[in-house]
Amino acid sequence: MTELRLSEFNSADPGRIRPVLHECLPVPRWVDAVLTGRPYPDRDALLRAADLTLRADEIHAAMRAHPRIGERPASGPASTEQSGVDTEAAERFRAANAEYERRFGHVYLVCASGRTGDELLADLRARLGNDPGTELAVAGRELVRIARLRLERAVPA
Repeated sequence: MTELRLSEFNSADPGRIRPVLHECLPVPRWVDAVLTGRPYPDRDALLRAADLTLRADEIHAAMRAHPRIGERPASGPASTEQSGVDTEAAERFRAANAEYERRFGHVYLVCASGRTGDELLADLRARLGNDPGTELAVAGRELVRIARLRLERAVPA
């Protein structure tokens, strides 16, 4: 991921910033909101701008870009974000992911950064008790948490 100083982020051509933001979260409304909020007085203001409540259609579209927990891609941001999921945990996730997907019709989405496989599996199992609307809202909040972490890496302090 491209790293930019805040001053660069604030002053760069939108065509340069848009792909960076899209890599954080491929939701055009989110990208536009963060982009049009420039210039930001500080990094905290930038990160606050990233806290947008996503609509159901945006959540579903963004989920398609995420691998299942335990199925780490070879490259991209998710390859390091799931580093707490070891091979043994990945095996346990296969069955849990299948149950979750049968219940909700979409992948289990969670901000995995810094969490162990056991913590993530416990979270998945707890979320199976949610109704579909609640779970979609939870997944949307998790997408925004992931986007904020990626934005923090793209525009480091």
